Amino acid sequence: MIDWCRKYAENGGWGKRFAEWFMDNNPQPYGSWGNGAAMRIAPVGLLASTEAEVIGWSDTVTAITHNHPDAMNSAQAVALAIFWARQKTSVQDIGQRLIERYGYPLHLTPDDIRPTYKRTEKAIDSVPQAISCALHSTSFEDAIRNAVSLGGDSDTIAAIAGGIAEALHGIPDTMAAEAWGYLPKDIQAVISALYQEANASL
Repeated sequence: MIDWCRKYAENGGWGKRFAEWFMDNNPQPYGSWGNGAAMRIAPVGLLASTEAEVIGWSDTVTAITHNHPDAMNSAQAVALAIFWARQKTSVQDIGQRLIERYGYPLHLTPDDIRPTYKRTEKAIDSVPQAISCALHSTSFEDAIRNAVSLGGDSDTIAAIAGGIAEALHGIPDTMAAEAWGYLPKDIQAVISALYQEANASL
């Protein structure tokens, strides 16, 4: 991951502490309670074959930076939602399991959240909202629109909601094809390999 981040460092948009982490000669976890780990966790939900793997892999790849309990839990929750959706678990059951395990207020819809929501990068105050945007969606695009409509840390919330919504609804071919065209060849190769392995595990 460090190699990839350094390769594309000039793209910008990094959190300050994360950028310092991947440019450090000896990067160490920095106790982050932010939502960045939940944003990057979707491949765990795609590749894991058991709930135990989801939790173990999620903790492994999250703790390298975001080793605060709130961040660890939020990454687990997103990865589990994706894993369960791929197992054809109902949206209602996914929501209930996450409520029981993490205490997130997933009964709240985007319409409930939007009027008082304020931008934050705290995992505890943004990841549950992103999950709700997916669980209360009717399509992949609807989930992304829900996420952006909250008016918060929109790119991160949409990335989290989008990972779950893809597992729930799939991505329309036209949308996927347009997004694919923006990616450099090396990233396309990694994503192709990811989906090949994920589809083989179903």
